Amino acid sequence: MRRKIPPTQALICFESSARHESFTKAAEELSLTQSAVCRQIANLEEFLDIQLFRRTRRGVKLTDAGQTYSRRIASRLDAVERDTLSVMGNQGTATLELALVPTFGTQWLLPRLGDFLRQHPQITVNLTNRTRPFLFADTEFDAAIYFGDGEWSGTQTHFLMKESPIPVCSPALIAPQQQLMPEQIAELPLLQQTTRPYAWRQWFAAVDMRVEHDLNGTRLELFSMLAQAAMHGLGVALIPPFLIRNELAEGRLISPCARSFDSANSYFLVIPERKAESAALLAFRDWLTAEAERYRLENS
Repeated sequence: MRRKIPPTQALICFESSARHESFTKAAEELSLTQSAVCRQIANLEEFLDIQLFRRTRRGVKLTDAGQTYSRRIASRLDAVERDTLSVMGNQGTATLELALVPTFGTQWLLPRLGDFLRQHPQITVNLTNRTRPFLFADTEFDAAIYFGDGEWSGTQTHFLMKESPIPVCSPALIAPQQQLMPEQIAELPLLQQTTRPYAWRQWFAAVDMRVEHDLNGTRLELFSMLAQAAMHGLGVALIPPFLIRNELAEGRLISPCARSFDSANSYFLVIPERKAESAALLAFRDWLTAEAERYRLENS
């Protein structure tokens, strides 16, 4: 069945014209004549049987339908361009598209990734943030690093490490004190993480306390956001030390109480079963699990 897709040149002219709301500027950008751009837009409108622009004496303006279509077309043309550049730039190499939780990626994986790339110069690793599980079939991802219970349908999961968060805050928040009892921490504003909604309840349970307001407080999605909020004195946050090594070493954050707890969830490398025999993925899996094991031994 023939696809109902307009000519690519017409879409390119439309995207540029919509972005500038000017046929003249689109023509300059695309090195075409204004009449050529106008002709492409007219052909596209005829193809769609929809008016995309309103012509006035002062120029052109997108219609409501044109605005909606331009947003969709722009994102798809961007994707086509990315895919094209990827193919052009990776001839003779393998590319891994990896989804991962962002702070783990920036604070733990990236400082180590150079070692893998030196060992495997023929493999390119692209990283994209994802904070929650997804369906691999709906994406281009080859694998993911996520924090959860290890249950992900249609995949192979490989344990990397647990998460042992500790309370951290700005030194100014509790000055002149540097250490606090759990009862004193309960009196401070508690910063909450969206993806760990019961973290404070678990921490207080680990120190044999029940706090009525343990679910209250400002909620932030990422550990990096929690760290920033804590450094600015907004409250005390629960963060794994390995994600804030620099902040702790430089004194921008302190731990007023070193008590921690082992979460029921962990970090896992997740590989869809249909990708399990990929040589590049196997090489990355072996390297990553070895790095994680080394880290666990060094910090046990």
